[in-house]
Amino acid sequence: MKAAVVFANDDIRYTDVDEPAVTDGTVKVKVAVSGICGSDLPRVFENGAHSYPIILGHEFSGEVVETGKGVERLKAGDRIAGVPLIPCMKCESCQKGNYSLCGNYSFIGSRRQGSNADFIVIPERNAIALDKSVTFEQGAMFEPSTVALHGLLQNGYRGGGTVAVLGGGTIGIFTLQWANLLGAKKTAVFDISGDRLKIAARTGADETLNTRDEGFLNKALDFTGGKGFDYVFETAGVTDTMRLAFRIAANKANVCFIGTPHKELCFSPAEWENMNRKEFTLTGSWMSYSAPFPGKEWSMTAEYFAAGKLKLDEGLIGERFLMSEAAEAFRMFKKPETVKGKILLINK
Repeated sequence: MKAAVVFANDDIRYTDVDEPAVTDGTVKVKVAVSGICGSDLPRVFENGAHSYPIILGHEFSGEVVETGKGVERLKAGDRIAGVPLIPCMKCESCQKGNYSLCGNYSFIGSRRQGSNADFIVIPERNAIALDKSVTFEQGAMFEPSTVALHGLLQNGYRGGGTVAVLGGGTIGIFTLQWANLLGAKKTAVFDISGDRLKIAARTGADETLNTRDEGFLNKALDFTGGKGFDYVFETAGVTDTMRLAFRIAANKANVCFIGTPHKELCFSPAEWENMNRKEFTLTGSWMSYSAPFPGKEWSMTAEYFAAGKLKLDEGLIGERFLMSEAAEAFRMFKKPETVKGKILLINK
């Protein structure tokens, strides 16, 4: 088969590789769409891969073409979204249903070959059946949606409060949608991009705030009647927005860091004192899994996409490339300002 293989740092080639074979309990999937995740970029440009050569890709959808012995839930012709985590199911974290915290996990497109290829073989439990109304592009967005929903669940989210989403990228827009779907009183999205804020407005934000605008902070606090936000979700992994989360949190708020920082983060004593004085709860969120595996994050994403309640706004998609153009697609990230949304690799 053909695959986009990373042979070394900044060396991607679309080339022939051995086609994977099904084994007991697995299914072979003809990949339709594979998304490029921000976590893929260090693997390509910063010597960040666990090993070479590696086929990346962990946000994907496709059609089952073959099933291994023991597979009962799926059959050839079924359309699926892929679940990338492969937990050991034996460690203490797995036994407690905390699969994201497994210390012995494997991961599709990172620790094992991924979906930037014609075909991929995955365990049956790592395939979520798609309703006929759900497109392959929506299926490739299941993983980002589940990351967002996991953050809400980690943050003890309950409807009826005011919600701030810091960062209007893919994860941020899904966080916004889930907050609204699960009963937010009012929602606000913060970003530096006017285009992203327009997407936020289209997908349900009651208020959008450009953090480059003078007076945005006063406007944000006015939005909450001066109290601050009951729930704050940082989705960008940027030091400025992580500090901002502390400033706009209400007394007894719940603050969750979903975004992954890539620079050192320091708080001044006055900034840190916000947490003490407001007595807010701060938590992190990692990946997107719960018991029974892969969890309600995945079943709810499938259900809400099928019902038409969860939306894939066209603005979230930056560009579409053929799988054979993977190297060109990754080169876009050398000039981040040219990347306007999720980059999708398409198999024809």
